[in-house]
Amino acid sequence: MTEGDITALAQELVALDVAAGARWAVGPALAAVRAVGRSRPEPREGVAERAARAELYQVAAWIAFDAERHGVSRRLHLQALELARSDPAEGPDAAVEPLILAVLAMQEEHLGRPAHSLRIASSVLARQALPGRVAAIFHVRAGRALARMGNGLLAGRALGTAAELLADRPTDRDPAWAWWFDRHELDGHHGLARAALGDLGAAAALLHDAAHVGGDGGDGGGPAYRVLFAAELALVQARAGDWREVDAALATLMDGVSSVGSVRALRVMGRAARLVEDGRRVPRRTRDTARHLALALRDTGTGAG
Repeated sequence: MTEGDITALAQELVALDVAAGARWAVGPALAAVRAVGRSRPEPREGVAERAARAELYQVAAWIAFDAERHGVSRRLHLQALELARSDPAEGPDAAVEPLILAVLAMQEEHLGRPAHSLRIASSVLARQALPGRVAAIFHVRAGRALARMGNGLLAGRALGTAAELLADRPTDRDPAWAWWFDRHELDGHHGLARAALGDLGAAAALLHDAAHVGGDGGDGGGPAYRVLFAAELALVQARAGDWREVDAALATLMDGVSSVGSVRALRVMGRAARLVEDGRRVPRRTRDTARHLALALRDTGTGAG
């Protein structure tokens, strides 16, 4: 398989993931990795083909992450990292290497290992002359990890720095892969950091903006995974006992649950529904909405219900 064939496969997978999400993209992604592995020439491989394989493995690893397939996701990310670093002439910032580390950092925080996430983010931020968008992304990763560790002051500083960097216009030094990092993405991660710190009011406001103001919370913009922010909003409202708002949020999510492609988002919806079902003084209507959502989630076959 040529470098062009591998690049085309990666582009097809990105398009499928953006449009539909990991539930439908993970099978084709892992099949593509297997096909490329079978076709790899031995014993020598050119620089261009290694770079193309690194990109394909990174795309497949991201999709597996959003499908909650963390073992295979980590293996693919580490393989991609090895390939991305295999050409000494390109240096540590070559091709997709920072993107691989950005997703690995997010995965570590997602799996409850914020110190590991912070270590990855800090190692990249220590590099000289990072492109603005890349630096912003890693300040977000650091902020999320610090919030999870309970350090609200440093988390706020990191997220504030990310916002300042994002306010600058993109330059030709910013990599093409950073296209998805915009204000709605930043608001969503800022909201999740506030939620981790227990500031549920601020978290709800930020997640609402991320989910509904140009995000994927029913307005049709952004990558498919951004429904995660709408799901996290419902979870925050359930944690706060804001039953009127959570009823509306769960009802909206239930209307589209069969088409949600992010398994991460589906599992957050399941957590929100369980909080409502187990809550005290929950209005009957809201409890019924949560039960109906739980049933719809079980029908997805993702373990989210």
